[in-house]
Amino acid sequence: MLLISCPNCGPRDETEFHYGGQAHIAYPENPNELTDREWAEYLFYRENTKGTFAERWVHSTGCRQWFNMLRDTVSYDIHSIYAMGQQRPDLQADKPGEFSQTGEFGQEPGLAPGAATTSTGAATTAPTSSEGV
Repeated sequence: MLLISCPNCGPRDETEFHYGGQAHIAYPENPNELTDREWAEYLFYRENTKGTFAERWVHSTGCRQWFNMLRDTVSYDIHSIYAMGQQRPDLQADKPGEFSQTGEFGQEPGLAPGAATTSTGAATTAPTSSEGV
């Protein structure tokens, strides 16, 4: 189970939150001018990244506020929590797994107060196809 650090309420169990999809998807400037194919791509086509991925989350049973999170989709480690509208923190080239920008809420680079840098004891490697995925 994940421990997610809400920027407003502090660390809470993941059952209090709802996933909102991929972060940083811009709404089309002129949606009425899109073809059906372009509209379908906006609505349904998303990255399916293995590794660090920017996501939107809402604290649905708490403050009801939306925020963005950088989370590793393999290990479930939460790397950064930052405000909606804020740019995604960049990885530092010399220190993989750490971020160069400090989040609006955090004292640690990109983390909200009380945010855990690791969330579970889950394995960090994905099974291979020979292991019966």
